[in-house]
Amino acid sequence: MLLPVVIYYIVFLYFPMYGLQIAFKNFTPAKGIWGSEWVGFKHFISFYQSYYFWRLLRNTVMISLYELVFGFPAPILLALLLNELRNRIFKNLVQSVTYLPHFISIVVVAGMMVDFLSGDGLINQLTGMFGIPSVSFLIVPDWFRSVYVSSGIWQGVGWGSIIYLAAIAGIDPSLYEAAKTDGAGRFRQIMHITIPGILPTVIIMLILRFGTLLAGGSLEKILLLYNSTTYETADVISTFVYRRGLLQMDYGFSAAVGLFNNIMNFILLVSANAISRRINNTSLW
Repeated sequence: MLLPVVIYYIVFLYFPMYGLQIAFKNFTPAKGIWGSEWVGFKHFISFYQSYYFWRLLRNTVMISLYELVFGFPAPILLALLLNELRNRIFKNLVQSVTYLPHFISIVVVAGMMVDFLSGDGLINQLTGMFGIPSVSFLIVPDWFRSVYVSSGIWQGVGWGSIIYLAAIAGIDPSLYEAAKTDGAGRFRQIMHITIPGILPTVIIMLILRFGTLLAGGSLEKILLLYNSTTYETADVISTFVYRRGLLQMDYGFSAAVGLFNNIMNFILLVSANAISRRINNTSLW
């Protein structure tokens, strides 16, 4: 049973690492990987010294921090609130409504955002009723991060709460009964039983999130939402790699930038895991 999974990872994840060497070569498809000229760390140095380096790094980190600060706690809060609902019909309705956006294609979500946030879109029509001036949100750089992260929360909060609801279901019910006997109300039960009970799961998910801190969100979604007027805040490392590698066909340079990004994510993941293991004995390995 394990063999197909092992083969999948070897063929599609480990074997392609052979091509990472083009990050150190002036790669041209006609010459192939072995025939291309070896240039060492030229692409890495060029990226570091480029005009775009600090802007890309800042935007990538800022979008990830927005997601970490606002997006990461959202499914936890939703799971805690759903757990407190006693009306099963209403609870199932809320779960269904919050789960559904997860199954909507990113292309469809991006299209909805473009329609709703345009100068004459639904949002501006509603705010215009209160005398608020119209704003074309997707062409104003200062609005991009908020729009991107808030739409991501809407799409993923319900689906993300499933793992925390499962963790809550694993808490021993006798702890709640003992707390009630001691006079603890609902809020104290959440603070002293529910949250400590799901804390190991929260920490594991947080460590995994640190492993994608420099991913800068979903590449497809950013490509669908950003434009040249919002590059100042929307252009991240992954979109830069896409433009430089696929559109400009500079494969060696884009591979170097992508390798740099993945190495930094790996360092962050290992560091977060080590810190968590030392502080509270909870870690991935």
